[in-house]
Amino acid sequence: MNKNRHGGKRAGAGRKKRFDEPVTRLRVPQSCISEIEAILEQIMNQRQSREAFQNILFPAKDPVSLKRPIHSSSVPAGFPSPADDYVEGQLDLNEYFVPHPSATFYVRVTGESMTGAGILPGDILIVDRSLDAAHDSIVIAVVDNELTVKRLFRKNGRIELRPENPAYPVIQLDQEMELIIWGVVSGVTRKL
Repeated sequence: MNKNRHGGKRAGAGRKKRFDEPVTRLRVPQSCISEIEAILEQIMNQRQSREAFQNILFPAKDPVSLKRPIHSSSVPAGFPSPADDYVEGQLDLNEYFVPHPSATFYVRVTGESMTGAGILPGDILIVDRSLDAAHDSIVIAVVDNELTVKRLFRKNGRIELRPENPAYPVIQLDQEMELIIWGVVSGVTRKL
């Protein structure tokens, strides 16, 4: 009988363990793989980055439907008016805020550079990677390895990232600066 000498566990064989915890597969556009790998490498190499990013960036999960009634009458923020009891329909906030779940992630805001756009510290931004970053969009960008939220200004070949607070400077991009647009801010949410 000829015994097969292939297979089985061999010392040093298999994938090398890179993380001290369970890992999962994440589907991303192929064009973003190298950027995401570089970001993950940075996070894993910097001891405190992991804790810092833990409360800032987090992906949208597959939304669970949670529809609630929406009334057709609007609520004035000035003087009160008689309420209308007519229910217009059902509203699912997951459908409303996250139309593209596989391309959506959330970012927690720190800093006050976007207060003029109604974006306050502690707010959670809904960021959609499937949207085009057009002129005047509010975007999540990485400029020279620093994450920021700003309004994109793109005109006559000039690109700037503009704050919505006059106390903060405009970021004028030049040939030596690296800009990566992570996504377009499609919504903002906060608890009162």
